[in-house]
Amino acid sequence: MIISFQLENWRSFHNQVIFSMLASRERQHGNRVPKLPKYNMRVLPVAAIYGGNASGKTNFFKALSFAKMLVVKGTQPDSLIPVEPFQLDVKGVEQPSRFVFELLINESIYEFSFAVTRKAVLEEKLVTITGTSEKVLYHRMDGKPNLNESLAKDQSLQFAFKGTRDNQLFLTNSISQNIDIFRPVYDWFKDTLQLVAPDSRFGPFEQFIDEEDQLYLAMNEILPQLDTGIIRLGSEDIPFENIRLSETQKTKLRGDVKDGMTVRLHKERFVMTRQDGELIAKKLVTYHRKTDGTEAKFDIRQESDGSQRVIDLLPAFLDLSFGEASEKVYVIDEIDRSLHTLLTFKLLQMYLANCSKETRTQLLLTTHNVLLMDQQLLRRDEMWLAERDATGASTLFSISEYKDVRYDKDIRKSYLQGRFGGIPRFLIGGALANPCSLKEIKETTDVDNI
Repeated sequence: MIISFQLENWRSFHNQVIFSMLASRERQHGNRVPKLPKYNMRVLPVAAIYGGNASGKTNFFKALSFAKMLVVKGTQPDSLIPVEPFQLDVKGVEQPSRFVFELLINESIYEFSFAVTRKAVLEEKLVTITGTSEKVLYHRMDGKPNLNESLAKDQSLQFAFKGTRDNQLFLTNSISQNIDIFRPVYDWFKDTLQLVAPDSRFGPFEQFIDEEDQLYLAMNEILPQLDTGIIRLGSEDIPFENIRLSETQKTKLRGDVKDGMTVRLHKERFVMTRQDGELIAKKLVTYHRKTDGTEAKFDIRQESDGSQRVIDLLPAFLDLSFGEASEKVYVIDEIDRSLHTLLTFKLLQMYLANCSKETRTQLLLTTHNVLLMDQQLLRRDEMWLAERDATGASTLFSISEYKDVRYDKDIRKSYLQGRFGGIPRFLIGGALANPCSLKEIKETTDVDNI
């Protein structure tokens, strides 16, 4: 679980911004908020981030994506680190970008942080936190290693430290050197953190080859209930020579796909496998009911953008709600893209209905869907706003920071009126105008009763 995430000097985020999933003292929906007895804290299972266009929501998502890439994939020798500092401040371009994660992994809390420029990792630190103390496992500063005394005599760690390039994280290099002591943190970024971009394709669709797979069964049970017209999904065998790939790509696949291996081609929604030396291609298809009761098969590209988006997102919600996600953290950017507002509401409601004090999954999402801004669905500390100030810098803040917002307040109305910020500001006739002027708000709203 993400307990907190700090970033600084990244894209539109100039100054330090702290995003916290720690629950406030609010009691609403308390029965579904996970509790960590060891640390005497509660961590929220969901967060919805609102904001106008270009407010920083997607940049927040891209910060997580960058961190995952740097940890899991790393960098090539002599390559630049693809970090993107704040561009609207002359000094900021030369300053490092900083990322700090506080994570719950296997019921233990770790703090992992790093500061990077395009040329080098300037600082990197890993700390394990107990209920009463902190233990620095390593602290890399200006290229100099500083291992905890309990690890300092480990020659393999010393060797890995010396072999870590300036443009590489020590965490990443230690895993490549088969050192497993820090693997829980690496695996969190690799396996637990799941990022779903607006154009992400349906990840586990190869599981539809196996009609006994639980995801196949669950998808085909729920999908007909979502009013897409699709009664079920399935797969269709395609002769390898008929798939729409260049000869170069086909030659590469022939060499890369080994017996028993499965390769996904996301853009075409193909699955490539090799059985007994022969390449087999399958693609995802949909079925609709004909008027005579029989089924009609459709290429998935014939489906509407909304239906395709449902197919792309539903596995994540099934994994979170009914699967063996255990500790998965899904981050979905623009969750409502091509989806009806009520459908997004229902998917989120399904996930939250399965959350409890023992839950260790999380769902973070960016959205414009104000229908979700409902205290019957989300707590105030689960609703966040992104806003861009006059200098072009983004900030993040939770609605729970407004201390006088009552539990029965119509937050949606106040948000659209501009009471909290985080909405578009339109330049009309040379004057900055919001959907409701401040004068009108003051005349029609009792400030003391927010």
